Amino acid sequence: MRIGHLIVPASDLDAQIDFYTTLGLAVRFRDGDRYAALTDGAVTIGLADAAQQPVAGRVLLSVEVDDLDACLARSVAAGATATPVVVGPHERRAVVVDPGGNSVVLYERLA
Repeated sequence: MRIGHLIVPASDLDAQIDFYTTLGLAVRFRDGDRYAALTDGAVTIGLADAAQQPVAGRVLLSVEVDDLDACLARSVAAGATATPVVVGPHERRAVVVDPGGNSVVLYERLA
């Protein structure tokens, strides 16, 4: 397990990329007007349009795991709730809501 990135809602991807790069972040990759990953080398911020936001309008912690299904089972056993798994172009992911009501994205990279 490792912290993957923070997902930040992006309503104007170009303007938000300009802003974050002025803070010293570098664009790691961009997927059209849908998503951009920016990093300082240690932390990645994912700017996501409405279609790419796992929970609309909220900044979310995203955690990369080796085995999504096993991690979801452990999370639910510990009192979390989970959405169904979604398969995207780069990962399998689900949103879990911890017992305190906070949403976290768990994802497993696709090979």
